[in-house]
Amino acid sequence: MSIRAVNLCHVYGQGTALEQYALKNINLEIGDGQFIGLIGHTGSGKSTLIQHFNGLLKATSGELFYNGENICAPGYDMKKLRSKVGLVFQYPEHQLFEVDVFSDVCFGPKNLGLSEEEIRERAEEALSLVGLDESYYKQSPFELSGGQKRRVAIAGVLAMHPEVLILDEPTAGLDPKGRDEILGEIEKLHREKNMTIILVSHSMEDVARYADRLIVMNHGEKMFDDTPRNVFRHYRELEAMGLAAPQVTYIVQALREQGIPIDDGLITVEEARDAILRLVGKEPAAGSRKVDAAEEREELAAEAGKKAPAKDGGNSPLSPDGAELTETAGKDEG
Repeated sequence: MSIRAVNLCHVYGQGTALEQYALKNINLEIGDGQFIGLIGHTGSGKSTLIQHFNGLLKATSGELFYNGENICAPGYDMKKLRSKVGLVFQYPEHQLFEVDVFSDVCFGPKNLGLSEEEIRERAEEALSLVGLDESYYKQSPFELSGGQKRRVAIAGVLAMHPEVLILDEPTAGLDPKGRDEILGEIEKLHREKNMTIILVSHSMEDVARYADRLIVMNHGEKMFDDTPRNVFRHYRELEAMGLAAPQVTYIVQALREQGIPIDDGLITVEEARDAILRLVGKEPAAGSRKVDAAEEREELAAEAGKKAPAKDGGNSPLSPDGAELTETAGKDEG
């Protein structure tokens, strides 16, 4: 499986006074089984790019190949493409429309002309993969929490058996518990199914923790395409684009400015913790596990000897089931 873009361009309002280049000569190739983070400020071209990958938008110029076939060519089977390149929108309500959860997840496979038995098996498998058991099957998807709606939306795409899963801000508007649960499920899919993941996110911590490759967009151009570790070494350039590196990056740089010999490529709390332990003559515990984002916050708070403040100053309650902290979230128009 591969996606390859060659001089890909997209112009909104071409030939009008409102003409705007959303993508400018994008060249990249995405291989099988990669976990890619895609970042950029609002309007950078992220969402426009991923909508080309599954044929929702047609390129103004350039070429886009999937498994060696030019999807921009006349007569290309877009239905087949969309069954193999699944896209989960930022707002799950945009792709939920059936009366109950199970029917919603069955919708895609039905359009593939499968037997009733295979449709049912695919839906059950997909719902299991995202952690939703039979107790959810007959519930209305519109009455679920934000985190649960996203799980249903992801399951609906997984039931198509895609080779590529694209997620546009899958944690937007979720509380920390809901965010960590969704990202954990995505990482599990990547690990167990060797599924290619493209994660669009504004969270530098999330892409640092999960992605093995990071693509940075700015004003429709690809600015960086490298490992997260190498990209975040350019934190000053990222700041000039309206972005930032993970908070650990700034802590590490502050230590280096004080003459402390610590690696400038550390991007997670776990890495920084282990490096600091070694600097003070202590060896990290053997086989130390990978901590999730919620545990990182707790560990940082414990180290500081005080309770970690909530992102909003501590006034927003957390739901017991990963529900949305708020129904509103910044929409990426790019």
